[in-house]
Amino acid sequence: MGLDDKIKNAAEKVGGKFKEAKGDATNDQSLKAQGQADQSTADLKGAGENVKDAFKK
Repeated sequence: MGLDDKIKNAAEKVGGKFKEAKGDATNDQSLKAQGQADQSTADLKGAGENVKDAFKK
């Protein structure tokens, strides 16, 4: 996994956590769900990159 990909995934995960917290604080279930989805997407991208790295070795 390249450094750029790691940074993008980390930023997406942090953004998702922020959305989730904001949605929770404002009782906006849609925003909270979007934040959770963003975090899941970042996790899946990271897992995919880890698999690619494992096959490169």
